[in-house]
Amino acid sequence: MPDLLFLAQRLPYPPTKGEKIRAFHELKYLAQWYDIHLGCLIDDPDDRQYIDALRPLCRDIYVGQINRRTARLVCLGGLLTADALSVTYFRHRGLIDWVNTVADTIHPAITFVYSSNMAPYVLDLPNTGTTVVDLVDVDSEKWRAFADATKGPMRLVYRREWRKIAELERRIARHSALSVLVSDAEAALFARHNPDCANTIRGVSNGVDHRYFDPGPQYPPPYDTTRPNFVFTGTMDYPPNVDAAVWFAGEILPLIQASLPAAQFHVVGSNPSPEVRKLQQRDGVFVTGRVPDVRPYIAHATAGVAPMRIARGIQNKVLEAMAMARPVVLTADALEGIAAVPMLEAILADSAADFAAACTRLATTKEGVAIGTAARRRIISNYDWQVTLRGFDDILCPLVPQAAVQAEHRSPRLQRAESRH
Repeated sequence: MPDLLFLAQRLPYPPTKGEKIRAFHELKYLAQWYDIHLGCLIDDPDDRQYIDALRPLCRDIYVGQINRRTARLVCLGGLLTADALSVTYFRHRGLIDWVNTVADTIHPAITFVYSSNMAPYVLDLPNTGTTVVDLVDVDSEKWRAFADATKGPMRLVYRREWRKIAELERRIARHSALSVLVSDAEAALFARHNPDCANTIRGVSNGVDHRYFDPGPQYPPPYDTTRPNFVFTGTMDYPPNVDAAVWFAGEILPLIQASLPAAQFHVVGSNPSPEVRKLQQRDGVFVTGRVPDVRPYIAHATAGVAPMRIARGIQNKVLEAMAMARPVVLTADALEGIAAVPMLEAILADSAADFAAACTRLATTKEGVAIGTAARRRIISNYDWQVTLRGFDDILCPLVPQAAVQAEHRSPRLQRAESRH
């Protein structure tokens, strides 16, 4: 099969957090038609145990190790250069050399880049074939939002990052045969920023593994289920998640507890920041850190919550809770890109008072059962990965020999991988 160079900022496995979920399913999808040469980075030593899980999908793999503390110090040096700090963080000499070797010796037909941070590895590099970049979100807008919400010196840092990432995104749009984003809304925004490249910008939605996130099994309760329990999942050092958790715990939960004193808020996810850990000092707030399985927390929740005030793209936490047939209370930012009908398949609430009222209503009525049932039905209909990834069919299929894209001519490598995943 044709060769494809796949670059990702982190090892795309296990598919348990946003960037890894999408990257893994794209990798698995592309393995139908290509021999994959995967280059990625690890900044969490715990991820090394998962490298072998990806070998059935790839012809070869290069994994560069990053020390988080060192990388953060090095990336501060980017303030003295023209580079974005996030790009500097993910720069790795060994990966640069490996990419150059693949380009010189393999001459891949396709280079598929996951995230803008990895694009500098191949921008202007010869012998990389047709380049497709999955930007996922318009990251420059995220940094602009951070700047708007921050005071002091960090505001200047965020504003600089916004400008630098916007410059990089413009380079990517001009260089790439296709720029892919996680939703039509993000794609439209990116096209407005880059109108001269609008015809090479596409939206391809996330999906969710609804066979894994299945409400059917009996999950052991991880907390007292006689109380109202509201669950928020995600990587808990990611600033938008930190902001959401702090807002819910500080402003929304007290309103709920005014009428439901036993109500509890569970913050479930890896790497909780000091600000998030401090929330445990509040009555009824629990911060779990990394858990082996988020499904029991979702399955027994009165509701999943996504109180996002800074958000880009599609929130996997919302799709997962919907797949588990749980009602979700969320802001308009968290609903972006998800085709859920407000008040029928999810509950929309943008103010603290409305958010608290919705949570209280779900804890005191049977309304959540119908909403959760409708939510799962929506997921199965619209967000199966095999449905959403068809958005790549007219992007990548024409770039390979027609015989390679016939469904019956599936790669033995992919067949072995599917038996494991």
